[in-house]
Amino acid sequence: MDPCPFVRILIGNLALKFPVLSRSSSSSDCYCRIKLKNFPDQEAQIPLIQEQKSTQEPNISSLSNSLAACFSFNKSQIEKIVEMDKRSSKISTLKIDVYSGGAGALCVTGHKLLGRVSVPLDLRGAESKVSTLHNGWVTMGGNKKSSSPELYLTVKAEPNPRFVFQFGGKPECSPQIFQVQGSIKQAVFTSKFGLRNSGGDRNLVSISSMKETTSPRSFLPKFGGEKDQSSKERKGWSITIHDLSGSPVAMASMVTPFVPSPGSDRVSRSNPGAWLILHPGNGTWKPWGRLEAWREPGSSDALGYKFDLFQDAATTTSASTTVANSTLSSTKGGKFIIDTATSLCATPVTSPQNSIDFGSGSWSGSGSGSDFSFCLLPPQLIYRGFVMSSIVGNSSNPDVEIGVQHVTCREDAAAFVALAAAMDLSMDACRPFSQKLRKELRELSQQRVV
Repeated sequence: MDPCPFVRILIGNLALKFPVLSRSSSSSDCYCRIKLKNFPDQEAQIPLIQEQKSTQEPNISSLSNSLAACFSFNKSQIEKIVEMDKRSSKISTLKIDVYSGGAGALCVTGHKLLGRVSVPLDLRGAESKVSTLHNGWVTMGGNKKSSSPELYLTVKAEPNPRFVFQFGGKPECSPQIFQVQGSIKQAVFTSKFGLRNSGGDRNLVSISSMKETTSPRSFLPKFGGEKDQSSKERKGWSITIHDLSGSPVAMASMVTPFVPSPGSDRVSRSNPGAWLILHPGNGTWKPWGRLEAWREPGSSDALGYKFDLFQDAATTTSASTTVANSTLSSTKGGKFIIDTATSLCATPVTSPQNSIDFGSGSWSGSGSGSDFSFCLLPPQLIYRGFVMSSIVGNSSNPDVEIGVQHVTCREDAAAFVALAAAMDLSMDACRPFSQKLRKELRELSQQRVV
C-alpha cells in the first residue's frame, strides 16, 4: 500500500528589528503567537536585532534561528482548504501576533502587542513539491517601513507522506493492527498483550516462546498471596507485535514497575515507570528504545513522558539520545509526538541568510507499505524531521502516523507501533492508585499461574 499524503507548514528563521530611536527597541524579550484556523496556537521567542543607522541593513547571518512552529495537514484537510479557497476566492492565511515584554505564556504581566503579520497559504500542489510561501522581511502595523517594526520569517510548505496504522481495539485487548490508505484498511499486524516473565531487563522472554499461540496465563509470573496486585504496583505488562505469519517483529515490555511515591497514590517523576521497546535479533530481543512515564506533581492531570533511543542495541546501558520529552493530559489523552524538527535534540541551527530547510528531513523516495522487507534501521540513526505521532489515552484506540523515510521494513513500523501501545498503556499505568484500572487490565493483573 502507498503512504498517505501529508503536508507540513514550517515557520522559522525569525528575527525582529525596530526603527532607530523606537522606545520598543529597548526591550530584549519578544515573542510571537502563530495562529492557523482549526489548529492550536503556537508560540516562539524572536531574536532582536538593533540597527545603528536607519540606512544600515542589520547583520542577521550570525543568528541561531530554528523552526518556530509547524502545522501538519492530511489529504482531506488539504482538499478542504483548497476547496474553501476556491469558493471564497480568498487564500487561507497564517497569522502572527508579535509581542514584547515577556516570554509568551510564561509572562503574566507586561505584554504589549507590537504588530500583526499575515502570510497567504496557497496549498495547491503542496503534496508533490516543496514551496517557499514567504522568505524575507515584512513590516508590521502601518505601511511606513521607517516607523514600524519589521519581522523576518520563512514559511515553507513541504510534502510529508506518512504510513498510517490503526489499532482495532485498545492495546490490552490484543487487537489487530491495520494499515490505512484513504478509505482502504488492510490488516498488517496482530498483537498479544500479557505479562512478561519477572526478572527485570535481563530476563526477557525468548522469541520462540512468543511464537506460541497459547493463553498469556502460561507464562505469567506468580504473585504470591496478594489478592489485588494492581492496588500495590503495576508491573510486567507487555505487548508483542506479530506479522500475519505469526512471527514476532517488535515488543514493548514494562521493565520498571509503576508504583506510587511514598505517601501518595501517584507515580512520581523521581521514580517513573519504564518500558523497553525491543526488536528481534539472533533468537532473542534487542533493545531499541526506552520510554519513561509519570504524573506531574501537584493537582495537575498532566502525564509526563520521555523516550530515549539507544545508540547501541547490544546493551540497555549504552548511550542514548532523547527524542521526545513532553506532557499530555492524563484525562483527555493527547498526541504523543517524535519530531526532531520541533525539538532541540537533533535540529541544526539555521539563519535567515543561509538556510530555510529547518532540518526537516523531507522524504523524496517512492516506497509503499507492501514493500516491507526484514532490515531494521540502525539504532544509532539520528532521526530527522517528523518521525511519528500517535493519538493515545481516553477511550480512543491508538492511531499511529510514521514518516515514510523512517520505515524501510516491517520491523521499523512494528517498533513504532509497539511504542505507541506502550504510551497508551502508560496512561493507565499512571492512573492514581486510588482509581480502578480498566476491566481487561484489572483481570490480567489478578490472574494466577495454574
